Amino acid sequence: PAKATVKQQQGKKGPLEMSAKKPVPFLRQVISVTKKVHRDPRFDDLSGEYKPEIFMKTYSFLDGIKKQEKEMIQKQLKKCRNMEQKEKLQQLLNRMTQQEQAQKKQQKLRERELSLKRQQRELAKQGKKPFFLKKSEKRKLELAEKYAELKRSGKLESFLNKKRKRNAIKDKRRLPSQKN
Repeated sequence: PAKATVKQQQGKKGPLEMSAKKPVPFLRQVISVTKKVHRDPRFDDLSGEYKPEIFMKTYSFLDGIKKQEKEMIQKQLKKCRNMEQKEKLQQLLNRMTQQEQAQKKQQKLRERELSLKRQQRELAKQGKKPFFLKKSEKRKLELAEKYAELKRSGKLESFLNKKRKRNAIKDKRRLPSQKN
């Protein structure tokens, strides 16, 4: 019966073929394949702790490269005649400027937080109890700073007009519609 289940192919040197009709044993030996574990450095402790200040210092050379790329794109945009190509370059330029602005905004936020921490440390050294601002208070300070900056640049009135219009549109949407 054992010979009936095992067949030989291509003479004596051929590979053995098991019969498909024979049931698989309950406790069979399965060879486990070692799975390759991928590490994501953003979430892995082995990569170290993320510190934005160190990151910015380490990759500060990228700012110069980005500036050169931006100038190169602006030159290409002036020379370009094809409308589709020109539109793509314009979108790329807009994206680069937005990224630059976001980076500056983030840097200002970080500097503000660091200054608040320094003030708290100084107060703690003097023996006073540290006082931490709530999120709402931080937002109010941020808004006050934004208003002061807009007032300096002379764009405060236009900003307030836009804000009023936006709020008026929101109020109109909230009102019940008159379908009588």
